[in-house]
Amino acid sequence: MNQTIETILSHKSVRKFEDKALTDEQIKVIVQSAQAASTSSFVQAYSIIGVKNKEKKSRLAELAGNQPYVEDNGHFFIFCADFHRHAVIGDMEGTDVTASIESMEKFMVALIDASLAAQNATVAAESMGLGICYIGGIRSNIQEVAELLKMPAHTIPLFGLAVGYPAQDTGVKPRLPMKNIYHEDEYQQDEVVFNSQLEDYNKEISGYYHERTKGKRSDTWTSQMANMLRDPKRMHMKDFIEKQGFAKK
Repeated sequence: MNQTIETILSHKSVRKFEDKALTDEQIKVIVQSAQAASTSSFVQAYSIIGVKNKEKKSRLAELAGNQPYVEDNGHFFIFCADFHRHAVIGDMEGTDVTASIESMEKFMVALIDASLAAQNATVAAESMGLGICYIGGIRSNIQEVAELLKMPAHTIPLFGLAVGYPAQDTGVKPRLPMKNIYHEDEYQQDEVVFNSQLEDYNKEISGYYHERTKGKRSDTWTSQMANMLRDPKRMHMKDFIEKQGFAKK
C-alpha cells in the first residue's frame, strides 16, 4: 500500500480547526489539484469560490445552519456547477448553446465535474496534513448563498469544503462493507443476504458510536438513514436549479 492510498483510507471529517489560515501557496496547490481531475469531454463545467472575508464566512455559517466550522477554518471553498463561461463561449463563437447547457445531461456533467474536482482537492489537502469537511448545508438557503456570492445565471453553489489544520481527531468512521457496495456483472438483489449485511454493519456502527461517545450514543446506520429520509428536505432545489438555467429539458 502506498502513501496516496493510505491518505485516502485514513479520511475523516474534521469539524474543529486551529485558528490558522492556509497560505496562498497551499490554496494554489489545492485548486491546481482540483483542476487536474477528469472532466467530461474537457468541458470543465465548474468553478471554485474561495471565501476569505470574515463577514461572508460568518454569514455562510449562518445560512448553512449555524455550523461554526464554516466560519472557523483555514480556508473555505465553495464548489459550483458552472456553465456561465460556456454561455459566454457561445456568444464569442456566434453559436447558440442554450438548449445544450440547459439540458439535464449538462446539469449532470456539471455536478460530476465539480464532485471529481472536489475529491481531488480533498486528497491533496489531506496529503498536506490538513483536514476537511464537506458542507452540504449551503443548499439549505441556496438563493441567499447565490446572492451573497453574486453568482450569475447557469451557476449553482453545490457544496462547501472547509479546510484547515485539525484541532481534533475523531477517528475513521467505518464504511459499509465492500460486499454491500461492490457488485460484479449485475446488481445483487438477494434481500435475505442484503438485510444480513446491513444488520452486521449496524452492529459495527453502533459499537463505533458507543466507544466514541463513551456510551452516550449507540444508534444504528439503518435507523439514522430511515429517520433522515423520512422527511424530505430542501424541496426548493428544483425551482432554484431551473431558475438558474439548468435541467430545463
